[in-house]
Amino acid sequence: MSFVYAVRCNFTRPDLEAAWHAWYNGPKMADMLSKPLFLSGQRFRAVGLDQTVRYLAVWVLASAEALATPEYRAQWGFSDWTPHVADWSRNLYGAPEGDLSGRLRVAPGGGLYLAALDGLSGARAETAWRAAQAERPDILWMPAAGLDRSCAAIGLQAVPDLNAPPPRLLPHLASGFRETLFMPISDYRGAA
Repeated sequence: MSFVYAVRCNFTRPDLEAAWHAWYNGPKMADMLSKPLFLSGQRFRAVGLDQTVRYLAVWVLASAEALATPEYRAQWGFSDWTPHVADWSRNLYGAPEGDLSGRLRVAPGGGLYLAALDGLSGARAETAWRAAQAERPDILWMPAAGLDRSCAAIGLQAVPDLNAPPPRLLPHLASGFRETLFMPISDYRGAA
């Protein structure tokens, strides 16, 4: 089983945002991908649908143990940028067998659709997630498997053309889900 480590946040200092992106897309991404069991990573900015949380980083991990290694625990988080990061969540999701990096890789001009089950928990979340899986099998659905568990499940789908209509949930499934269309703000990168 592989895992997706999803980090969502906002940034509160527009005057420092370019420098923050340079750090996150450069040294921070290189550092993360040098850690054991990290397979790939890419960052995104919300451009469509619900843009309440603007930034998303998606990391594919070979194992949940990636987040327990001494290398990861020695340096995680936003370092000096922490005071300017808001609405931060970090969740680990259980994914299907194998490396998902290719399935989640987004090329320039493409996008990443996210359906996040932020609005429900417990049995209601489980029911909504199962229904979404059954009716939209084209989307990669993953339940929360660790960390904050602030979002019970997510669905991700790479979209080849950012200008095409995003793959929305059916109206009766949308309750409890936050749907967002993201564009890449970093290149896709594999582990070092």
